[in-house]
Amino acid sequence: MAAKKGAAKKTGVKKGATKKVASKVTSKKVTTKKVATKKGVTKKAPAKKAVAIKEKYSKTQILTEIAQSTGLSRMQVSSVLEELSTLVERHVKKRSCGEFTLPGLLKIVTRKKPAQKARKGVPNPFKPGEFMDVAAKPASIQVKIRPLKKLKEFAAS
Repeated sequence: MAAKKGAAKKTGVKKGATKKVASKVTSKKVTTKKVATKKGVTKKAPAKKAVAIKEKYSKTQILTEIAQSTGLSRMQVSSVLEELSTLVERHVKKRSCGEFTLPGLLKIVTRKKPAQKARKGVPNPFKPGEFMDVAAKPASIQVKIRPLKKLKEFAAS
């Protein structure tokens, strides 16, 4: 009971005061109850280590691999991937948010690049002393795919 009161005091107090409260709580004896575990509960299997694949998979190989590991049919896996591509399209197309995240793996971001006017008399970077004309460029949308934490870890291991 005393430990609960001390914990309640901690939450609304400034940083300097929490150190004093913490030292008081640690000096008191705190008893913990042992929780009985059920005998019928099975533990989850440890995560499998990913085996490196030497050659690039085709779409068919990807579908069969996912179907075997998840227990779904190839048609179900195919429909899930089609729906994922539709979802990405809806996020990236014009007049949308322009951003899609596949949690932990990657983030797709779009950026509008404005049009560039034509320029005359620009120094040629390949032939010093000469001048050149640069053609106009229309406005475009740039798509960038950024790796996230898990993908970077996969590449490092």
